[in-house]
Amino acid sequence: MSHILDVSISKKSILKYDLSDVPVTIMADATQIRQVIMNLIMNASEALSDNSGIISISTGLAHYDSSYLFEMYMDENLQEGMYACLEVTDTGCGMDSETKEKLFDPFFTTKIAGRGLGLSAVLGIVRGHKGVLRVNSEPGKGTTFRILFPAIVEFSEHEPEEIDKKPEWYGHGTILIVDDEETVRAVGRHMLERLGFTVITTEDGLKAVEIFRKKYDEIDCVLLDLTMPHMDGEEAFREMRRIKSDIRIIMSSGYSKQEIFRRFAGKGMTGFIHKPYVMNELQKVIREALEGK
Repeated sequence: MSHILDVSISKKSILKYDLSDVPVTIMADATQIRQVIMNLIMNASEALSDNSGIISISTGLAHYDSSYLFEMYMDENLQEGMYACLEVTDTGCGMDSETKEKLFDPFFTTKIAGRGLGLSAVLGIVRGHKGVLRVNSEPGKGTTFRILFPAIVEFSEHEPEEIDKKPEWYGHGTILIVDDEETVRAVGRHMLERLGFTVITTEDGLKAVEIFRKKYDEIDCVLLDLTMPHMDGEEAFREMRRIKSDIRIIMSSGYSKQEIFRRFAGKGMTGFIHKPYVMNELQKVIREALEGK
């Protein structure tokens, strides 16, 4: 579809692809999947309006467990297993919580000339293919749609990564997890304790800075959410770096890697990980942070 997508978006938009190196195969109606992609790309382009920006399309294949699937939109008790991931991210205007709540209502639109069933149709197609989706968005900070479809793995000659297999690497030391979502803190603690770490958790940036001020000499790494009440991740990041300039801080968010690296360019961020956490990704980013890679 790339040639169609290129001419469908604003001339000021840049379309970037980050496609999986291994085959990503699903059982699907190809026309309906094209409709999903086209709807998401057009919405991303319209979110950029007349401004320049980036629209990213990525695909992947991984084993997702029940804790990950539980946090997806309209999860209908799907079983853990292999899923194909399709993600569309834009650097546009973003949405507030009220808009997100109505996003998939039939005929809801923020456009003057709305086209009706756009995202409602997307949700229907995803559910019809036994898939789930997640939306991350904030005003002025862009939007990410992440869709998971059950994958057909027997068509692939490659061995996909799994998130719940026995860790191949173990560490030691103390890690501070800062996130306002209880499920994320609980899953993160479980995964890091499996990797051999002592874990401290807290739910907002203000408390995190208080804890860090008292225990900065004990804490080896901080896993810091971007969006939180009382004090957001950016402010907490700055305060922690004032207390200890070389502290390793890994930013955690549902937004795209490109957006986070743009916002923290030159500020000393150690790494980035998508939420919800996946075991092999968490293990990799923590290992790279602690080993200085």
